Amino acid sequence: LPIVVKAFEMEIIPANRIVAQIGETLILTCNTTGCESPSFSWRTQMDNPLGGTVNNHKTYSTLTMNPVSIVNSHDYLCTVFCGEKEKKEKSIKVELYSFHSDPIIEISPSLVAGEPVTVICKIPDVYPSDRLEVLLKIEEHILHEENFYEDDSTNTETKTVAYSFDPMAEDIGKEITCVARLPIANMDFEPKERVTSQKLNANFGPQNTIITASPGNSPMEGDPLKLTCVTESNPPPQIVWRKYLADESIQHLIENNVLSIPHAHFTDSGLYICEVINLVTNKTEKATMDVVIQDGPKNTMISVIPATAVKEGETVTMKCTSSGNPAPVISWKKKATTGESEKIFKGATLTIQNIKSQDLGLYECEAYNRFGKEEKAVKLLVQVPPQNTTVLVHPSENVKEGENVTITCSTYSNPPSQMVLKKVHQEKEIILPSVNGTFILYNVTKNDTGRYVLDVFNEVGNNIKVIEIAVVGRLEKPNQMIPLIIAFSCVTAIAVPVVAILIYVSRKAKINGSYSVVKALRLKV
Repeated sequence: LPIVVKAFEMEIIPANRIVAQIGETLILTCNTTGCESPSFSWRTQMDNPLGGTVNNHKTYSTLTMNPVSIVNSHDYLCTVFCGEKEKKEKSIKVELYSFHSDPIIEISPSLVAGEPVTVICKIPDVYPSDRLEVLLKIEEHILHEENFYEDDSTNTETKTVAYSFDPMAEDIGKEITCVARLPIANMDFEPKERVTSQKLNANFGPQNTIITASPGNSPMEGDPLKLTCVTESNPPPQIVWRKYLADESIQHLIENNVLSIPHAHFTDSGLYICEVINLVTNKTEKATMDVVIQDGPKNTMISVIPATAVKEGETVTMKCTSSGNPAPVISWKKKATTGESEKIFKGATLTIQNIKSQDLGLYECEAYNRFGKEEKAVKLLVQVPPQNTTVLVHPSENVKEGENVTITCSTYSNPPSQMVLKKVHQEKEIILPSVNGTFILYNVTKNDTGRYVLDVFNEVGNNIKVIEIAVVGRLEKPNQMIPLIIAFSCVTAIAVPVVAILIYVSRKAKINGSYSVVKALRLKV
């Protein structure tokens, strides 16, 4: 097949003519086909500066004007060489305009009905200004028309139209409108008309300033809160938000008419101040709103003075604190032996004077408001020395030799008591300790006769009982080893009983004076 060779061609994009606004970015592209390694050059009519940046690529070249300025109002020529002999060139016309923003209206001085007022309309950075037309209206009534056909400016300029008139009382509140037009028929751009309106109002205020809260000034914690400062003022005022702090200082927040709190916290509660300042009338007005962030009880705590463990007869003060809004109502309950809780007091501070053993137990503080409740508990321990101690000797304190003697002790105390049984000897004291309360003397002899002292004690006190045991008559028994078992158990109202049994041996029936055996017992203990 024959090889098709494309002819060397070029084009400029966009073609022929382009309308660009001063300040924006414009890119002209010179593109080629049918040439492997073209070379490009750009120039302007009359060889003025390009006013842009050239970037050459393999088959095309770009001229970037960023930003477009008045120096870019030219015919641009792109010349392309393909080898040494082939050359092509095309031109494009860049036409400029500037019509960036709406007119700005100023009305002065402060408007008073019956006195002249001047309306000034400014059209910023316009080009070409010799095509500019300006129209001033009050409502639909035309006040003034002006054009700048004779203007010979060669760059962007801000044009001003001023017009003075005597407004009537009924004109106050009506809209003054400035219409600016740049009607260049053969230039394709939009908009070609810009409009600004402003009410013909007297300078006043601020007045009737209030704060509105959305959804309200008592949101739940975590909810959004928006405070809006609403006022009547002309011109629009400066607005500053402040908040009174707990230490009576004032915290500066923001300068905006809306104060937004995305997630309200308990600490956001307080008195908010909106201060409105009109710099023209030199007047200031304030509005306040008390914001209360609502929440269920939290951070509930119990403090106990002097401690959770006290001696019988002392005074205990239990104080319950809780945060929340509205302020939680606090009440006290005590857990009964049945497991049910019984309400005993309403208030934050529960005081128990001359405390008794029946006052011990679990106390519950309940903090409640309409958004919920929270409970905390504390266990109160009443320390009681041994009391109501009873000692029983069976069969009696006077027994015959060879019988068994049982000594039983019971007491009430908290914490649980320890017990020590002492036998008083003419030479020394024999101590028989135990944790259980029942002593059994097997096969007693006359040597077991004597005074026994029972010492019942805990951390807060003790109780002593004295027992006189008399052994009469001797039962004749063969000379043999007889075990003596002494078991002692303590029964208390609170402690869990623990049984300890001490077994002693090597006691001979015929040995005179069994205290030697008791000494052995003491050594084992």
